[in-house]
Amino acid sequence: MLLLPSAELLRFALGAVAGHRLRSALSVLGVGIGVAAVVLLTSLGEGTRQYIVSQFSQFGANLLAINPGKVKTMGVPGVFGGTTHLLTPQDAEALRRLPGVEAMIPVAMGQGRVEFEGRGRSVYIYGVNHELPRVWGVGTAQGSFLPPLDPGRRASLAVLGPKLAREIFGSASPLGQRIRIGSESLVVIGVMEPKGQLLGFDLDDTAYIPVGTAMGLFNLAELHEIDLLAATSEGIPALSDQIKATLMDRHRGEEDFTLTTQTEMLEVFGRVIGIVTLAVTAIAGISLVVGAMGILTVMWISVHERTGEIGLLRALGADGATVQALFLLEAILLALGGGLGGLAFGALVQLVLRMIVPGLPLATPPEAVAAALLMTLAVGAAAGVLPARKAAALDPIEALRAE
Repeated sequence: MLLLPSAELLRFALGAVAGHRLRSALSVLGVGIGVAAVVLLTSLGEGTRQYIVSQFSQFGANLLAINPGKVKTMGVPGVFGGTTHLLTPQDAEALRRLPGVEAMIPVAMGQGRVEFEGRGRSVYIYGVNHELPRVWGVGTAQGSFLPPLDPGRRASLAVLGPKLAREIFGSASPLGQRIRIGSESLVVIGVMEPKGQLLGFDLDDTAYIPVGTAMGLFNLAELHEIDLLAATSEGIPALSDQIKATLMDRHRGEEDFTLTTQTEMLEVFGRVIGIVTLAVTAIAGISLVVGAMGILTVMWISVHERTGEIGLLRALGADGATVQALFLLEAILLALGGGLGGLAFGALVQLVLRMIVPGLPLATPPEAVAAALLMTLAVGAAAGVLPARKAAALDPIEALRAE
């Protein structure tokens, strides 16, 4: 009985693959396209997840946001489908006094045109208090931020984002200058440090004014949001319970608000991105199935073409297991070649995309690369099983006679 060592089996398999270059190349191409698609889509999903995490992490991990309204499903659309109640500056002050709250921002916002000596720009206007730099983790590059004020008091003060200040004042200093927002004339007392964008909102192209001024300017009866900074991340669960109890006590026992923690926001986004990535990766995985069918077809044809070679091997003493291992190895080599080529092509496409679209979030997780290679080996093995068994089952005498 002839037993070929592993090196000889590998040499035989490589020779068979190289002997039919065009056919082997087409099989490798089918698998490579599938692997490249899986890697690219996984990279896009992971890059998007990392981008969202980085966007929210710039505000710290201890942030809690309270928004007015909590939808109560009634099965009837329209006004009967839910209830929405107000969050007031008084609610915000009550929450500020809770133990475990390090800082608080009442947020009232609107869109308005900021004007100075004929120049103007329409931006988002945030009505906040003096604690915004502490809660949002940003400082002033020039001047100072808003001073402590009563939330119901209007004050003619404004702090500009760096992009807004640059667009309106150019290289001149905006400090001490009077700008106009709607009917309000405000004195610029500071310019913020660059903060960048948050999910499409340019935080550098905005203006910050006292919350009382904003509510009067935009004729608001409620806050859009209350942001709280917890003293410690470990105390967030207990603080969440206190916030709910305090607001329900002030709102006639109703939980007519929505409380969201930074951790919950990231978990929700992570789950959504994970599901989307899994779905598109599964769709891309169809290409791998097509590639596997190509390998199966090639190997099946190869068994018929190499009947004489199989008969000769069997006549020289090679058993069925050796023949089966030989054809299975060929299929795995084809799939592995496609896998490595797909990974290289995917890396090249990512490099080109980063050059064309620098801001495109792409990040290839190492586990995705390992999974792609393992999937490739599994595809090759699965596609080669039937042809290998067929080759091993051939009768040596009949095989030689056919030749």
